[in-house]
Amino acid sequence: MDGEKTHWHTLNPREAAQRLDTDPRRGLSAKTAAARLEQYGPNALAEGKKKTVLQVFLEQFKDLMVIILIIAALISMATGEVESTIVIFSVLLLNAILGTVQHFKAEKSLASLKAMSAPSAKVLRDGSRTVVPSTEVVPGDIVELEAGDMVVADGRILENFSLKVNESSLTGESEAVEKFTDAIAQAETALGDRKNMVFSGSLVTYGRASLVVTGTGMETELGKVAALMNQTQQRKTPLQQSLDNFSKKLAVIIMVICAGVFALNLYHQLPLFTKDGILSALMFAVALAVAAIPEALSSIVTIVQAMGTQKMAKQNAIMKDLKAVETLGAVSVICSDKTGTLTQNKMTPQKIYADGSLLEGHDLDLVNDVQRLLLKAALLASDATTDRETGDIGDPTEVALVMLGDRIGIDEIAYRAQHPRRGELAFDSDRKLMSTLHDIDGVPTLYTKGAIDTLLERSSFLLTRNGPVEMTPERREEISRVNMDLSMQGLRVLSFAYRELPDFRPPTLEDENGFTFIGLISMIDPPRPEAVRAVADAKRAGIRTIMITGDHKVTAAAIAKQLGIFRDGDQALSGVELDALSDADLDQRLEKISVYARVSPENKIRIVGAWQRKGKIVSMTGDGVNDAPALKAADIGVAMGITGTEVSKDAASMILADDNFATIVKAVVNGRGVYTNIKNAINFLLSGNMAGILCVLFTSLANLPMPFAAVHLLFINLLTDSLPAIAIGVEPAGDGLLDQRPRDPGEPILNRSLLLGILVYGALIAAATMGAFFIGLNAGGAGLAMTMAFATLTLARLFHGFNCRGEKSIFALGLTSNKASLGAFAAGVALLAAVLFVPGLNRLFQVTLPSAPQLGLVALLAFAPTVVIQLWKTVRDAVKKHI
Repeated sequence: MDGEKTHWHTLNPREAAQRLDTDPRRGLSAKTAAARLEQYGPNALAEGKKKTVLQVFLEQFKDLMVIILIIAALISMATGEVESTIVIFSVLLLNAILGTVQHFKAEKSLASLKAMSAPSAKVLRDGSRTVVPSTEVVPGDIVELEAGDMVVADGRILENFSLKVNESSLTGESEAVEKFTDAIAQAETALGDRKNMVFSGSLVTYGRASLVVTGTGMETELGKVAALMNQTQQRKTPLQQSLDNFSKKLAVIIMVICAGVFALNLYHQLPLFTKDGILSALMFAVALAVAAIPEALSSIVTIVQAMGTQKMAKQNAIMKDLKAVETLGAVSVICSDKTGTLTQNKMTPQKIYADGSLLEGHDLDLVNDVQRLLLKAALLASDATTDRETGDIGDPTEVALVMLGDRIGIDEIAYRAQHPRRGELAFDSDRKLMSTLHDIDGVPTLYTKGAIDTLLERSSFLLTRNGPVEMTPERREEISRVNMDLSMQGLRVLSFAYRELPDFRPPTLEDENGFTFIGLISMIDPPRPEAVRAVADAKRAGIRTIMITGDHKVTAAAIAKQLGIFRDGDQALSGVELDALSDADLDQRLEKISVYARVSPENKIRIVGAWQRKGKIVSMTGDGVNDAPALKAADIGVAMGITGTEVSKDAASMILADDNFATIVKAVVNGRGVYTNIKNAINFLLSGNMAGILCVLFTSLANLPMPFAAVHLLFINLLTDSLPAIAIGVEPAGDGLLDQRPRDPGEPILNRSLLLGILVYGALIAAATMGAFFIGLNAGGAGLAMTMAFATLTLARLFHGFNCRGEKSIFALGLTSNKASLGAFAAGVALLAAVLFVPGLNRLFQVTLPSAPQLGLVALLAFAPTVVIQLWKTVRDAVKKHI
């Protein structure tokens, strides 16, 4: 497309139109527009190639653990174990369906980007104004804009009538940008410098204009964001990485041990091999595979994460990605957007300077003539209005000026009606001034507001309580010093002046001289009060907060100081300065930089990536389209639910329903609690599986009958174990989580201490199970032995659920503090009883009904490991307490 090759902002309006073969008076012909629509396609953002449902479904079977289970199912089928085959295939099918459903609930960021386009646009075709769907806008179209319109494509301004456009969704800057027809950009990478261009996705807040479309779809600035999001890959969470590594290692170990068990059973049959003997050896291998594979692990982790999201949602933190819940516990860096996230996104008046005095805005005194005139100039030389019901309307800076009047009960609309506007000179970035002409008691008076350097140069007098006095160099220097002090505090400063004209006539630029300088009004987008506490809490939790904003570096640093983000010795960096740094230089300075200002979407991704290179888990907050790529690149992307764009919400893992930075800290605490519960659930599941593995290995080595059928182990893993694991997942968060350091993301969840606990707990349960096995073997043969081993292992693992609720003993945790664990135990016992006593089920699960004394022994043996574990925990807690 021509728009890709041409620097449109460097052309004058007619050149831009000529390049696109467009008649500015008549627009495109309908025929040309149709041809270009066919050539360039609809004005939409490109989507990546989507996978079919079948492709996604088949991908669920690529996991090595799943392949092992498929092999086990095929062996069960070959040996005539129909029940085991059905159960295994049912489990695999259910997991594949769940995985497919989760895939199609994935992000829809590009769809949201498309939705940002306006549903229609006003274009000039064949000399007539017509309304067309935004998707049919093509390069060369003449589009007309007015206040309230969404810009549907990038374009070069042809005619302009005081156009102001809010580009915050692209640049992160909250203030509307004034546009011109004759501005030539100096820096192609900064949107704000191309003031003769408008960009797709922007909102017209004031004035009107016509433009020639230079880029549509992926050729727009919005399209560049879409391309960035396509290129950005989401990172796996630490838990995903840990479980993936564990699954691979476990799969290899299972295959090696299964092969060894199969060979060992064949060895016991030497010197003759029979078909039944080989099938028996295969069934031993199948039983071991089923015992070793934690079939319910992924489902349990998902359920625990889902329960964590429900709790977070009640605290206004909505988790979109379940897998990201546990990652919150490892977050060590929060890269936060300033506007609307750490601040209120609402300009508020602060200090005023008048009659030689600097005072707070709420101390404005109308008895003082200078202060009264300063307020009059602020209200009359602005167009904004405020209303509690309809909200604030107008430029945020002018809204802040009107708020000064609101504080002392002045209604700006009524006040302006008393002093009607007779003329005006609109704001111009070259002049940096805006002037309005009013009838003040019959005297034509020009009120002007603007940049202090410009207005001071044009002022001949200074207003004091004793009347106007000459503006001397010393007085100019004093006013400039006050302005500098206010700016260093992060305040935006506007200056005000007036001039009486000889008669009522349209004001001219020559009239903007010979002013009487009135004073200064400063304003700020104030920090959220709760954000200050949240930043301090994050620091206590070992989390570094970094401010990333589109605002000026001085302003951003001042706000960061108020929030506690910018401390002595810290540095602030602009986007231009960041671009000049190599990755090595950035890595070296990274720890010292607390504020990044005037940054681009690419800059934000680079900052996130730099912290990730240091091994940090990074959270990125934001609300605009320009934040979306970095939200996706971060480990935890956090979008604002109220002020955030749909694109940012779709790109994020978490949405703050209250737009409150403090909610992030609460979510981190919950995330740490969820991770702890997941770790305890994994401990429970794997220690129980370890008991089954040890039992199968022991009987294989001792050339004894199989202690379990494959269907027994599947029943335990999928039913009776699932309930206590879920109950562990809702264990209340322990005290002091906020005082802990973020966990090391490089440390596997199955660390040395957890693996040792799994082995010890598994050995205790296995010992009790084999005790029941031998009692059954001696009393009634292999069938009874298998039943007693199955019942003991099931019941022991149900008791073991209480051991895995936390590090402390059950007496310290409280038996009834987690009522779900009691319900899970009762339900598990009921399921076991159904298998043992319900006709039909006992045949399906290959059990032989034990006698009452034998059931008593099963209960005692199953309870013994928990007694030992709880005694050990109680003693350990007592020793720790007295150290």
